[in-house]
Amino acid sequence: MSRSWRIWLAFAVCLVVVLSALGWISREVLRLDASEAHARRQAALEENVRLALWRMESALTPLVARESARPYFTYAAFYTPERAYAHMFNDFAWDNRLVPSPLAGKPGEYVLLHFQCRPDGGFESPQAPDGEVAALIQSSMADPGSWAAAAERLDELRMRLKRDELLARLPDEPNVGPAGELPGLAQAPGGQAGSEYQSTRSVREYQKRHQLQAAAQHQVQELNVQVESPPDVREGMIRPLWLGGMLVLARRVAIGDRVYVQGCWLDWPAIRTWLTEDIADLLPRAALEPVAEPSVDGRERMLAALPIRLSPGVLASAEAASVSPIRVSLTIVWACVLLAASAVAALLAGAVRLSERRGAFVSAVTHELRTPLTTFRMYAEMLATGMVADEAQRRHYLETLRIEADRLSHLVQNVLSYARLERGRPGGQIEPIGVADLLARVSGRLTERAAQAGMDVCLDPADVDPSARVMGDATAIEQILFNLVDNACKYAARANDRRIHVEVHRAADHVCITVCDHGPGISRHDLRRLFRPFSKSSQQAANSAPGVGLGLALCRRLARDMHGDLRFRGTPDGGACFELRLLAG
Repeated sequence: MSRSWRIWLAFAVCLVVVLSALGWISREVLRLDASEAHARRQAALEENVRLALWRMESALTPLVARESARPYFTYAAFYTPERAYAHMFNDFAWDNRLVPSPLAGKPGEYVLLHFQCRPDGGFESPQAPDGEVAALIQSSMADPGSWAAAAERLDELRMRLKRDELLARLPDEPNVGPAGELPGLAQAPGGQAGSEYQSTRSVREYQKRHQLQAAAQHQVQELNVQVESPPDVREGMIRPLWLGGMLVLARRVAIGDRVYVQGCWLDWPAIRTWLTEDIADLLPRAALEPVAEPSVDGRERMLAALPIRLSPGVLASAEAASVSPIRVSLTIVWACVLLAASAVAALLAGAVRLSERRGAFVSAVTHELRTPLTTFRMYAEMLATGMVADEAQRRHYLETLRIEADRLSHLVQNVLSYARLERGRPGGQIEPIGVADLLARVSGRLTERAAQAGMDVCLDPADVDPSARVMGDATAIEQILFNLVDNACKYAARANDRRIHVEVHRAADHVCITVCDHGPGISRHDLRRLFRPFSKSSQQAANSAPGVGLGLALCRRLARDMHGDLRFRGTPDGGACFELRLLAG
């Protein structure tokens, strides 16, 4: 139809509007869902980070407390029990009994070397003694081989550490305020949400961990004060430091006006492996990074016991893209919308095609009715007014009127039969029918129709097997055969061979009745719409044989209604051949 493009344009505009609105809504919903999912993953990550930090703090606390609790005199290669808590740093006295330091021998776990920096800037270690008592100390070692390794480490430490740098990093007073807060970290305000809330909470957790570490070291110092120590000995709090690429625990010890630095060199690779394995269940991809110069920023993921920052990596659960209910719902909505749009488009296309076919059918039927009605009116007027005086001429006019009446009756019968099938009403009763009887019944009508077109029907019921039977409706089969012969009379009327062959043969559980002619046949273009109803327009009806393009469509519907089929079969010498397949009775 000329207006069909307007219908499709309106449908396209509506579809674009609906899809655009749905797309915008989907984008916003997905953005909010992604933000919520990210917030959930971040909250889970931060919770695991806090748990991992507390777990590592708990694991490191015994190590730091153990080193904090060591008496100042154990960092010398030897000491005398009588003078251990008096003036052990005075000049050496050979008349007193010497006791090796408890630190002599192999250092403790995760400790490479214990060291002491004298006021003159020299470094010494109870694990690598030298001088006059080296032989005495080495003889008391359980593993003399460890002395050589300790001596190498001591030489390396002397090259990498400087006394001035150590003292600069070890203040006289603890770097903790009266209320236990870290300097530079103001109290975080409450009432925050999202990442700011997580960051604030992590900072507070770091403050608590730092306070606990400081409290533990103060308790150790209080225990050491309870031991009778000289009044001029002042031990500072032990501090973790990164110096010269080494992780050390060091403290300032003042003996009168002399200042010593005591501490230990920690085995950073072993500690890193130990801690990462300890938190592998929480953060499987975590990494520990040294922090040489701690700052206020980034302390929420630092350890309080050691200057180490935790890099949590990505949670395993966060790596897999989870299918959220919102995404599933959006997928279902989009599928439903697209399915609905496809259904509407299909219905619209069907309605447009039906409207076009209906218009073509009305045009074709109008053209088909105009010619016989004109003939009826003209001949009836001539006969009624007595204009035809010759009797032979009168009989010719009456025969013409009868033929046109049969033509109209055939047209009306086809239309009514197709309408009945379209409404789903069943046809006649399907029953066993003898093929020979059926052909004998219909042969007279087929021969008469062929004679009107000057053609011959080659049909001899005697050549058919008398036992051949088919399952079907006799009236419907007769209508199918008449339509096929009628089409052959229309389209093969100009053929040189004016015969129409009607043959019967058996194929497995079917009986095939073929109707073939010697006309021009059917072009490949027309084959695509051969069995399509109302496929002939008024223009095509005017330029071709009479008809509305309904006969073959009706024949196939009738055949299939009897559980059979109607097919087109080409012939080698041209012409059209149709095969009616029916179930054998």
